[in-house]
Amino acid sequence: MTASLLTRSVFLRPWLIWTAGFVSFPLAGIAGGAVAGRVDSVPAALAGGVITGVVIGAGQSLAGGRRLDPRRWIPATAAGMGLGLLLGALTVGFGTTLADLAVMGALTGLVLGPAQALALPAPARHRAAWAAAIPVLWALGWTLTTLVGVDVERQYTVFGAAGAITVSALSGLLLHRLMPAREPLAHIPGGTA
Repeated sequence: MTASLLTRSVFLRPWLIWTAGFVSFPLAGIAGGAVAGRVDSVPAALAGGVITGVVIGAGQSLAGGRRLDPRRWIPATAAGMGLGLLLGALTVGFGTTLADLAVMGALTGLVLGPAQALALPAPARHRAAWAAAIPVLWALGWTLTTLVGVDVERQYTVFGAAGAITVSALSGLLLHRLMPAREPLAHIPGGTA
């Protein structure tokens, strides 16, 4: 395997797996909605955000290919989503206009991003980049979900699949930059397993 193909493989495979992890977002929305109902009150925002965060955190931990410690990532994501969704939903008065949801997403990310950044493993570089990117990505996720016509007036805990795949693809690029995946030694010429 040439160095170029190896480099591309080391990036592409983990990025595709992380991006495919977008399915955890709709599943998280279903779980959050089943527990808390619509995000139309303080208890619903907090409980729905925590449950949604647990499912997203678990999905991202699995998709992260052992780069993320689930013992740190899942609780950080749950706490960040719970408190972030509460902050965002309260700030916009539980509104569901495009502007409301973009602001709610940004505020959710403003809490979630630093929580996850602190949960990144010690070797992670530039944690602040993760903390800064998540508010932008969460606002983008809600914007895309609204623009594709999802019935956002049902007050979901997290954006839909269009937003989720975009957020997953872009955050996967950032995760690779902060914590590059490593090719197993068995795949490296001269390496041993």
